[in-house]
Amino acid sequence: MADLIDLKDIKLPRDQQLKQNLGSRPVKKLRDADFPDAGAAVRNQTHHRPEGAVDVLLVNPPTPDGGIWIRTQHRVGRRSREEMVWPQCSLAQLAAMLHPDYTFAIVDANAERMDWQEFEQILRERAPRFYLTQVTAPTLTNDMYGVMLAKSLGAETIAFGTHVTPMPMETMRDFPALDYIVRGEPELTFRELIDVVAGKEHEQPRWIRDLLAKTDPRWESWELRQAKAEAEVEMGATMTTTVVDPAMALLDASGSAMSPEARAGDGADPVSARRLGNGIVQEPQTAPVARSNGRGNGATSAAGTGATNGTTNGTRPGTGVAGGLLPTAPPVYPVPSDDDLRRVKGLVWREDGETRINVDRPFLPDLDDLPMPLHHLLPLDKYRMPLMKGPFTFLVTSRGCPAGCKYCIKHVTYQWSVRLHSPERIMQELWLLHDLGIHNIHMYADLFTVNREQVMELCRLIIKEELPIKWTCNSRVDYVDEEMLTVMGRAGCWLISWGIESGNEMILKKAAKGADPKKAHRALAWARNAGIKNWGYFIIGLPGETEETIRETIDLAKDLPLDIALFHVAAPYPGTPFFFDVVENGWFKEGTRWEEVDMDKGTVLEYDNLSADDLLEWQRKAFREWALRPGPAWTYLKMLFSDYHTFKRALRVGMEHFSWAVGVKGE
Repeated sequence: MADLIDLKDIKLPRDQQLKQNLGSRPVKKLRDADFPDAGAAVRNQTHHRPEGAVDVLLVNPPTPDGGIWIRTQHRVGRRSREEMVWPQCSLAQLAAMLHPDYTFAIVDANAERMDWQEFEQILRERAPRFYLTQVTAPTLTNDMYGVMLAKSLGAETIAFGTHVTPMPMETMRDFPALDYIVRGEPELTFRELIDVVAGKEHEQPRWIRDLLAKTDPRWESWELRQAKAEAEVEMGATMTTTVVDPAMALLDASGSAMSPEARAGDGADPVSARRLGNGIVQEPQTAPVARSNGRGNGATSAAGTGATNGTTNGTRPGTGVAGGLLPTAPPVYPVPSDDDLRRVKGLVWREDGETRINVDRPFLPDLDDLPMPLHHLLPLDKYRMPLMKGPFTFLVTSRGCPAGCKYCIKHVTYQWSVRLHSPERIMQELWLLHDLGIHNIHMYADLFTVNREQVMELCRLIIKEELPIKWTCNSRVDYVDEEMLTVMGRAGCWLISWGIESGNEMILKKAAKGADPKKAHRALAWARNAGIKNWGYFIIGLPGETEETIRETIDLAKDLPLDIALFHVAAPYPGTPFFFDVVENGWFKEGTRWEEVDMDKGTVLEYDNLSADDLLEWQRKAFREWALRPGPAWTYLKMLFSDYHTFKRALRVGMEHFSWAVGVKGE
């Protein structure tokens, strides 16, 4: 133990002790707060952007639970219990709208099974000026997490898809990190928005201008607007009255046109209110797409099979973090005027803190005017489908459907605007995919057989040119005939997914499906005789459903020559007529959230005669009764052992379906 100090040697009088104790002094008068601004020291220091930085990052973000989800331009979102990985052909098409004028990359985090930590790293490495994301109702909050991350890194954020189109005001209100929504058909609105915000309208290539003018006769080029402005200055023209041009009008929350006076804000400086993201000067990337007609529709060969983890060169990004340790500011870019943004049809944006909805953009009249999708930027080797050996991808053959099914998401996408790709254009894309090493194709359309002439000519060309592909498609039972199905089988079609939905005619009529269940027997028999497998989709819980009508659906599914059957619970996706019926009749389960509007994981419906639990139990019962029979079991065993590369996936899918069907908790 240390020696004790003799206090007699250091003893002080009390008054001296108190004087030397600083704590004996009175507390000073309360001062005004004056907190330090550490950010000011680095605020004007623009960080060095990484070598791989791009103008635009187009993303299919990570999924809510790490599983495989279906999320695409004109389809609803749902968890894929069958582990079918949907190719992001919509992102490849949107990327083609930018080529070769901007640098860009595609990240399909769903296909790459990428988690949020890995995704954030890529965001930092790519440092995009613009961030474009898919958004669906069941993945809404999850998708907006990516928007928040991108915004925090300085990007201008853009969303498109089947949720934000019918719910623009609510989405912009609830997610302030979102800058823009592209409503409806996205290609032209997306390209025009990028040009306006980047200040490159005057540099638009001729094919973009021609397409804008062809789609909307009222569209005016930048040069024409400049010429008009100069003419007005020369003539001394002045505007003394307010005129709202219907082609440029904004809509308020009630859907009424707003005058410029009504749109006026509080005088806030738009530069401080809207900060643009990180941009770079970089040579445009090349793509294996011929632009023989100015639109990139020529078929060419390409090396490589796509981008690994969202990169454009098939290599993994580095591990360096952009910006270093200090939080430095992104570059400041010129801000587009509100008049410029007001002219972009189909756009939702913010003006002085208020959400503005521009008038809708007309549909593209001719799909052949679109450039060839940049398929080589997708991770093509990751896209898989049950019963299929090897990777596959989508090829869009048409948009729109003439049917009026109340539950279909078509009501908020392409509606009744049926437009076709020509068979010749489809063949060009098929050969391009062949040269990329893809020989399994899904003909992606709202209704592939919507036009018999197109289908027959396409099949004739496939047979004539001896294109070695196998392909699948969808159809309705009342849009086929025996001859057409026979020719489709000869041309390589081996599976058709049929929207059969219900075995009760009254239920189908109430849903405006308009198909007689009896026609299903005939159509599927024709397909089976043509060597085509049948995949049937059924819906439990459409309006008017009873236990008796559900039993009719199960019996029909068991009676049809089906190789695969999926049973979903009806989902009232926002904007569909079914959604409005559910709201009007109070069929939403109490406390429903958008993420629960999912036809696969659960249900948000609560009918007087069928509770949510009842509907889910009938869904499981339907699958049990159909699947646990010799025929479907044999189909599953053939799928299980057909390709050793997919054995584990097929086994996992089978176990998950079985656990779900028998009601095992946690599945």
